[in-house]
Amino acid sequence: MIKAADAVMIGGGPAGLFCAVHAAVPGHRVMLLEKNAMPGAKLLLTGSGQCNITHAGTVSEFLSHYGKNGRFLRAALHGFSNDDLIQFFSGRGLAMAAEENGKVFPETRASADVLSVLIRECREKGVELRCAEQVEKIVQDRQGFIVQTGKTVYYTSAVVITTGGMSYPVTGSSGDGYRFAAALGQPLTETAPALTPLRISSFPFAALSGISFESLPFSVWRDGKKVADHSGDLLFTHLGLSGPGILDASRDIRAGDGIRLSFVGAMRREEFAQDLARRVQENPGWQVRTILAAYPIPERLNRKLLTLSGIPDDLTCAHFSAAQRSKLVTNCTEFPLTVAALGGYPVAMATRGGVALEGVNQKTMESTIVPGLFFAGEVLDIDGDTGGYNLQAAFSTGYLAALGVRKRWESGGHPP
Repeated sequence: MIKAADAVMIGGGPAGLFCAVHAAVPGHRVMLLEKNAMPGAKLLLTGSGQCNITHAGTVSEFLSHYGKNGRFLRAALHGFSNDDLIQFFSGRGLAMAAEENGKVFPETRASADVLSVLIRECREKGVELRCAEQVEKIVQDRQGFIVQTGKTVYYTSAVVITTGGMSYPVTGSSGDGYRFAAALGQPLTETAPALTPLRISSFPFAALSGISFESLPFSVWRDGKKVADHSGDLLFTHLGLSGPGILDASRDIRAGDGIRLSFVGAMRREEFAQDLARRVQENPGWQVRTILAAYPIPERLNRKLLTLSGIPDDLTCAHFSAAQRSKLVTNCTEFPLTVAALGGYPVAMATRGGVALEGVNQKTMESTIVPGLFFAGEVLDIDGDTGGYNLQAAFSTGYLAALGVRKRWESGGHPP
């Protein structure tokens, strides 16, 4: 079977659905191809099913939450901001609510409601949503593109690749978009899991799994040199470290890196050492564990740090040696861990790397190499922090790609 279309979106996630909704105008045939039986499989999992759809803040504040590639999103976020996104859904009967931490959710706390609005909009705008139709290959010819699935061959002047990355492969994310882009001559960057927990070599706190920390400072070390300082919420797991602070930092962490944790908050090593020495000197009859309990360290971790520092439970300050004190100071302010591996795609919330940004026009999302080829969403080399930033990028780039497609039509780009 052969069909003609004015535009074909490949991938029915938030970027693809949003792009299709805003590209669909009277007189133009827009198709969205999704290989799963239903669109939005990964969207339904977002925020544990509650859909942290975006974040509060200005566009300039947003740009700092996408690592070194944040500047690429300036036009997209200005073109369709978080406020615009909130208005889009609230104007269609799905109100949004912001939490104190800035995360924005639908008031119903249901990802399914977000997906329902997008699907309804597609139908009302006349988008032809074709599910269970996996794209096998895309070929460029002189008049446009040939998009081949297992059922149909589509001829179109515009293709938008919105296939996502490789995280959560159970939802169908398998890197198809990278393969399509590469076959069309589009440059790619190396891909890897992002927003993912860390597995730690010989993790000493496995028995303390479930203990969490707010705004815990930590640093990343590579080849004996500090490469980054971070601070964020952190969680002990059976295998290592997780929590928003670790997930956000994971884009720049590699296997073999060192992580140093400060369990005494913002106190630097020297400051903590001096404060500890003062307390020990003033209370020679107290047990060291009593002194340590005065700091904001959970009791179970307190005992573990003492054990790892070679300090018996009943050791008094009068018998607290300089070597023991130095070891305890290190373990409290710079506890050293080694990253064995990052969590793989099944647990990663996003993908680092993808379609290289230098090959994409940031004002239209159109390829600078292949006219008529557009990209939106996670398939691009963009990964944001936790808190709704990745979904906002998907919606904003999808919207901009839709405008780019429509502009192409206005300039005379039509299907063969």
